[in-house]
Parts: sequence; C-alpha cells; structure tokens
Amino acid sequence: MKAKNDTQISEFLLLGLSEEPELQPFLFGLFLSMYLVTMLGNLLIILATISDSHLHTPMYFFLSNLSFVDVCFVSTTVPKMLVNIQTQNKVITYAGCISQMCFFIFFAGLDLFMLTVMAYDRFVAICHPLHYTVTMNPRLCGLLVLASWITSALNSSLQSLMVLHLSFCADLEIPHFFCELNQIIHLTCSDTFLNDMVMYLSAVLLGGGCLIGILYSYSKIVSSIHAISSVQGKYKAFSTCASHLSVVSLFYCTILGVYLSSAATHNSHSSAAVSVMYTVVTPMLNPFIYSLRNKDIKGALTQFFRGKTIKGLFSKKGL
Repeated sequence: MKAKNDTQISEFLLLGLSEEPELQPFLFGLFLSMYLVTMLGNLLIILATISDSHLHTPMYFFLSNLSFVDVCFVSTTVPKMLVNIQTQNKVITYAGCISQMCFFIFFAGLDLFMLTVMAYDRFVAICHPLHYTVTMNPRLCGLLVLASWITSALNSSLQSLMVLHLSFCADLEIPHFFCELNQIIHLTCSDTFLNDMVMYLSAVLLGGGCLIGILYSYSKIVSSIHAISSVQGKYKAFSTCASHLSVVSLFYCTILGVYLSSAATHNSHSSAAVSVMYTVVTPMLNPFIYSLRNKDIKGALTQFFRGKTIKGLFSKKGL
C-alpha cells in the first residue's frame, strides 16, 4: 500500500539506540553520566579562562569558545534522549524535531570552524612568533569567532528551511536518538535531489574546507618545528599544539567512521550507535585532552578553588 503524504504532521518517533526494555536503565545511566562529565569538564575550562588573567590570550579565548560550543552541541541531543528513556515515550514534536536538527547542524558546523580557527592560531604562534601579538589581536580574534557563528548559522538555516518544504510519508519513525538531517530527508515523499545536493555540497565545502585549512596550517607548523635546531625547542613547539591536534583527529576520525560504517552496513541503528562517538564522547573527552597536560589550566583551576576555599574559611571565622 502506498504511503500517504501528510504535510500537516505533528510529531516524529525517535527509536533511540535500542528498543530492548532491559537496556533502557543502563543507557539512561550511561548517557546521564557522560552528559554531566561533559558539562562539568567544559564549564571548568570556561571558568579557568575567565578567572585567570594569564589565560586571557587568543589560544584560551578560542578554547573557551570551543568548550561553550561543545556544551551547547551535546545539549541539543542528550537531554531529549534522557527524557524519552525515562518517560518511555519516543515522541518528539515536528517543531521540536526541526529545531533540534537546526541547532545540531549549527553547533556541529561551529565546532568545525572553531577547530580551524584554533589551527590558524597555532600556525601564527609557531610559524610567525614575532608577529603573533600583532596578528592575533583582539579585533581579529573577535571577527574570526563572529564569522564562524554567522557562516554556521547561515548553513543551518538553509538546511532547515529546505526541510520545511518537504512532504512526509505515513512512516515517521527515525531510527536514531536525535533528529539527524539525513534520516529526516529519507522519511519524505518529496523529491529530495536538491536537499541531498545541498547537504553533500555543504559537507564538502564546510567540512572539507575546514579540514584543508587545518592540514595546511599543520603542514607549515611541522616544517617550522623541523627547522628548529634544539630538541627542547622542538618539543616545546609541538606541545603547544598537541592537544588541539588530538581533538581534531578524534573529531574527524569519528565522523568519518560514522559515515563510512553506515555506508558499508546500511544499518541505521548501527549508524546511530557509532554516531555517539562524535556527538557525545568527543565533547566529553575534549576537556580532558586540553587540561591533562596543560599546566596553565590546572594552575588556574587550583588557584580559583583554593581562593574560594580560603574565602570560605575566613567568612566562617567572621574575619
């Protein structure tokens, strides 16, 4: 029987990662824990960069922006997933689904842009250290972040507006834990050729463009490090960008893994499970990658909490 077009739909069904009832408590506890760790870790980095004047530099300005984006990125998908598991209700409204998709595309793109901007910052710092302060001035840093927000917002708005003009079939089940653009497009009864073209073109231009920019920056960085004569100098130069390179590798490798695995298996539930890596795990690991070997951030947090503790002790004593 042919599915009936319905342009006045009011809701979708998010099937989640698993429909097994016995797995739901485990999934709820797992994702709640990862969400809380992600929020705490990224908020601590933001707190450290704000509270310590020594961290008011371009590198930490971009890092705090990345942490803020990661907080928003993970908050677009996980809270709704937790609510659905807890209430055993898979429904998400049409407006809620389109909004979630819009914000997901926005913050995912913004994540890519911030990683690219951070790569450019490391390129200037290592390849042109004498001009770093002049080049990476507050005005340029602000413009880079603003341009990233505007470009990502335009892309997200375009993708979302194109979905709004589609007619959907009777089957409105999304085999995912959030409203992913590709999954939504596959539910339509309309011709999706233009949507597919815009989606893939956007992925190539934005994702591929950012990757090319990052690779170019690091090719220059590697050349500059190679030209340094002392081993200590090479180690110091490389250590300033090792964390960022780790985050970039983790983000891009997980995204490529998701889409390559889904293309190979054609299994939507498998794709949803693998997509947890870049939607939840990567934002959770970023704070650890940036803080474990970063003495500045650890020192700023230690000083902040030590100061709060001392103030608390004095206030209790009435001093």
